[in-house]
Amino acid sequence: QSNRRTNTIQLGGTVGNTYYDAVSRHVFVNAQSQRQLVEIDPANDAIVARIDLPGAKGNHGLYIVPQLHLAFIACEDNAKLLELDLLTRQVIHSFDVGEDPDVLAFDPGRSTLYVAGEAGIVSMFAVESSTVSKTGEGSIGSNAHVVGVDPSTHHVFFPLKNVDGRPVLRVMAPR
Repeated sequence: QSNRRTNTIQLGGTVGNTYYDAVSRHVFVNAQSQRQLVEIDPANDAIVARIDLPGAKGNHGLYIVPQLHLAFIACEDNAKLLELDLLTRQVIHSFDVGEDPDVLAFDPGRSTLYVAGEAGIVSMFAVESSTVSKTGEGSIGSNAHVVGVDPSTHHVFFPLKNVDGRPVLRVMAPR
């Protein structure tokens, strides 16, 4: 069995990352050109809401923490991470991150959000029920814009395409 297209939803302009929220059972998509997060009901492929993202420039990366009703949006054109309350549909915080942020990953056991950027900087945030705070930032390696987390070991993985002329997978463990 293979995937086949069942519908095309017109979002208008450039589109960034997509995330399925298991709590709302909706799909969220970064509409970069409009500086919006688009909410879609996959039951009928209808756009439910277009959420304006003040402060967004190039909203591309996306991660949702369903149990906290929070969305995190990485903006590649102004190096910002937006924290969006999915219940009020309001941006509640904006944080500085490394240049060209792209992929986000979350370790639920350590309540840590990782933001990987094409400039090689990873930013880390503590995500608690009532507060989000930046806990660190550092250089991982050139073009380190992809990140993955193993929630059982808390190891964080960064594929790097060129370290001394060869691709490597950099594995980090929390202290």
